[in-house]
Amino acid sequence: MSTKKSFVLRLDENVYKALEQWAADDFRSVNGQMEWLIDKALKEAGRKSKNKTSGKSKGDAEASS
Repeated sequence: MSTKKSFVLRLDENVYKALEQWAADDFRSVNGQMEWLIDKALKEAGRKSKNKTSGKSKGDAEASS
């Protein structure tokens, strides 16, 4: 399992409340919901391979081969 980096994120109170409700609807924590959203956005933008679970990007994998 990869290690996780922690950092501070400041959000508008209304954004946080909406995110908190969405997380509850999906039976996730707010942190878990944010991780899921970021992972999904990275995959959709082509910044993360859809079948990889590691933190390496597609460019990193090509550079190491």
